[in-house]
Amino acid sequence: MGRFIAALRKLLKKYDLKKEDVSICYEAGPTGFVLARRLIKLNFDCHVVVPTSIPKSTDRIKTDRRDAKKMARLLRSGDLKFVHIPFEKDEVIRDVSRARTDIVGARKQAKLQLGGFLLRNGYHYPGKIRWTEAHMRYLRELVLPHPAQKIVLEESLQRIDMLIAQEQHITEQMKKLTDDWYRKPLLDALMGFRGFQLVSATSIISELGDIRRFSHPRQLMAYIGVVPSENSSGTKRRQGGITKCGNTHIRWMLVEIINSYRLPPKVSKGLSKRQENLSREVKAISWRAQKRLCKKYYHLRKRGLNENKIKVAVARELLGFIWELGQVVSVPVINNI
Repeated sequence: MGRFIAALRKLLKKYDLKKEDVSICYEAGPTGFVLARRLIKLNFDCHVVVPTSIPKSTDRIKTDRRDAKKMARLLRSGDLKFVHIPFEKDEVIRDVSRARTDIVGARKQAKLQLGGFLLRNGYHYPGKIRWTEAHMRYLRELVLPHPAQKIVLEESLQRIDMLIAQEQHITEQMKKLTDDWYRKPLLDALMGFRGFQLVSATSIISELGDIRRFSHPRQLMAYIGVVPSENSSGTKRRQGGITKCGNTHIRWMLVEIINSYRLPPKVSKGLSKRQENLSREVKAISWRAQKRLCKKYYHLRKRGLNENKIKVAVARELLGFIWELGQVVSVPVINNI
């Protein structure tokens, strides 16, 4: 990055240009937003381009120079769409929440592998609920026919314990990071919704960033990719499955949260505690969301729709209430990219 900035300054000096005369863009990818933040802090006009907004080229010759010229032409003509550059604190919290999700996935995979190992050897847990303290005691007391198999069992149990400890440690870090987060008012307000607690609310807010950049809830729904795809021609309109574009992490989490809206509207003890310091307006939005989403879930199920389609449809409605919450709750405006 230092070499790039030095070369850029050399280029400006060579052609006697000012920073205001130059616009910079690069395609979003694994390099992230570090370069964009650095250039913006140096007062350069820098944008990160949405890869799907770049027209596909039929040219058989594809080099970095040609791609750069093409991007420059598209930038000058205004045909490119840009990625929202998150604030640095938002990205830190987002990385922590994603790391926790990866650890949870690894823990589930480790449990499945251990369960398969025991099943192949004919061991079945007699209890009703697995992975409780009683189940873990049963696993540790198992006597396997060969010492090598006992080593496999012990190593698998050690790995599961290690992943559980990592998950707890990451969750504690998430709590510390959100204590002084400037989006804390919105985080507390979202935790006042049914099905949202610290981890889920933190993940969604850190992934979305500034909700107010969406002028309408339909834009937010399209950004998450829960709107129907369309392949229309002439007077015929054909709609298919959801687009699945955008953030898969939010989409997956919303579908999981929707399970809590299958039950009749109710302010439980835990939800009531999370709503203690919230305004009446936020509580009213939370209650309206419960009534509407539960009713929609019931009617779609009555129509005999597939369960997954029902969850996606209700999750799309939930995004509308999250958008409304983002307009109601005031978040301090900061310029720290």
